[in-house]
Amino acid sequence: MVHGAPGAVLFDRDGTLIEDVPHNTDPARVRARPHAAEAMRLLEAAGTRAAVVTNQPDVGRGLLTLAQLEALHARMAQLLGPIEVTAVCPHVPGAGCGCRKPAPGLVHAVCRVLGLPPARTVVVGDVGTDLLAAHNAGAPSLLVPNEATRPEETDAAPRAAGHLASAVRTLLGPAPGRPYGPAADAPGRRPEGRPERGVGAGPGGARAHARSRPGGRG
Repeated sequence: MVHGAPGAVLFDRDGTLIEDVPHNTDPARVRARPHAAEAMRLLEAAGTRAAVVTNQPDVGRGLLTLAQLEALHARMAQLLGPIEVTAVCPHVPGAGCGCRKPAPGLVHAVCRVLGLPPARTVVVGDVGTDLLAAHNAGAPSLLVPNEATRPEETDAAPRAAGHLASAVRTLLGPAPGRPYGPAADAPGRRPEGRPERGVGAGPGGARAHARSRPGGRG
């Protein structure tokens, strides 16, 4: 259980911060998810750091160059504001790396750069893979379901919110020293009592409902 506001929020990219467009290489096709820009403004106003942890296996497949990836992230920053750290797993599924979500490597890499223990961060994503990566890294997590989220992933989430701004308000809301409460506004949720840096990667309580998106982005 985390007490007080987190030191950083680590967002999944596709389906969480921006629309999930498979195999996209064109910055013009990058579109912010609803309430994403508002969520980033709330974090900035609170002085809470923001990072991204994302699986991008198209790099490993040779379908996306690092220059193209950087251009996509530059466009994302134009839409949402600066993100301090972006950690990317470029490996294909089955490569055996330690960074591909649900492995904990991306979360640990961001925490090393930020100088924060995983327990002082929160991972926010839209599928079980994101929550399990947080769990494996020893970080709390929060689900923001979308049309691609499976009901069992929502049911398994330790916390959920209906949209990103609501998620951030939940994370920032409690007074120091009080634990986070659950966000109860997620569809299908069961009732419950700085400069950008890129990181190349070479107990949230989530149960094991983890999967990858089509194409293995996860």
